[in-house]
Amino acid sequence: MRRPRLDRLLLALLPALTGCSPALKDFERTLAANDSATAALGQWCERRRLAEPPVIRALSDPAASPVSAIIRQNLEISRDEPVAYRHVRLVCGERTLSVAHNWYVPSRLTPDMNHTLVTTDTPFGKVVAPLRFQRERLAQTRGAMEQCPQGTILSHQARLRTAHGELISLVIECYTKENIR
Repeated sequence: MRRPRLDRLLLALLPALTGCSPALKDFERTLAANDSATAALGQWCERRRLAEPPVIRALSDPAASPVSAIIRQNLEISRDEPVAYRHVRLVCGERTLSVAHNWYVPSRLTPDMNHTLVTTDTPFGKVVAPLRFQRERLAQTRGAMEQCPQGTILSHQARLRTAHGELISLVIECYTKENIR
């Protein structure tokens, strides 16, 4: 015969024992259901009522990042093709939900898209949405990948392709504890 008190204790300890809270699992499902991290974060922010209005903004960090041969290989471009880099914090209200590194190929975007990315706080996913891109997930880790800050709860590496299959971006996304508080 099981004791209700013991059952409650086991349920309370389950997230710690499995290393994953129900909120984190729900968050992972939300991300997996979307090709756009921006759209997923917008849905998450709205559903969890993290801010009013639930708008996702990309706050830029102007630091540059070298474009390695591995990044060029992932983007399937030559060593001479220009690559742009955008390092942002995706925020909803005052909460930083994600820190993202984004290497993208400007020649594969429209001039208006490139201008918007350089001059506004509009997230990449929203800017390039007219390209009907699809996400190709390369890696997912609970915790921080090498490029992610301490305290990251979930990391993704992905490539974004247009509806015609052309690669436009390589992203590393570092999701913060602010998502599950």
